[in-house]
Amino acid sequence: MKASVRIQEEDFSQDEEIAALKSVSVRMGGIATFLGCARDFSEGREVSAISFDAYDTMALAEMNGLRDEAIKRFGLIDARLVHRVGTVHGGDNIVFIAAGAEHRAEAFEACRWLIDTLKERVPIWKKEVTPTGDAWVVPHP
Repeated sequence: MKASVRIQEEDFSQDEEIAALKSVSVRMGGIATFLGCARDFSEGREVSAISFDAYDTMALAEMNGLRDEAIKRFGLIDARLVHRVGTVHGGDNIVFIAAGAEHRAEAFEACRWLIDTLKERVPIWKKEVTPTGDAWVVPHP
């Protein structure tokens, strides 16, 4: 089974990630997910590709810390966080968050907190490739 927290170049399967999360416990009554996808338009301009770079060691440590913090803070049974690096194109998957809890409210709250906090804390950088040149994107939750 793949690790609960990963940074990878290849695409991921939402179904496989949810199945892996569900396999942890049958006490899980609610699973909330977030899937971030690449857009082909941003800030009023066409985007032909997006490139993601990460300081892998630090990013993984921070993502694991976020997972641990969410489990404690929201009473989760488990959570999964996957973020891609490398080049992606319009419609491609970028990031997947899944939070599993006994009840839906905790799962929803944790999922939102995880993606917002990941964007604030994790050293992953995003560069948009456009017809007028490349542009680094300032993170915003």
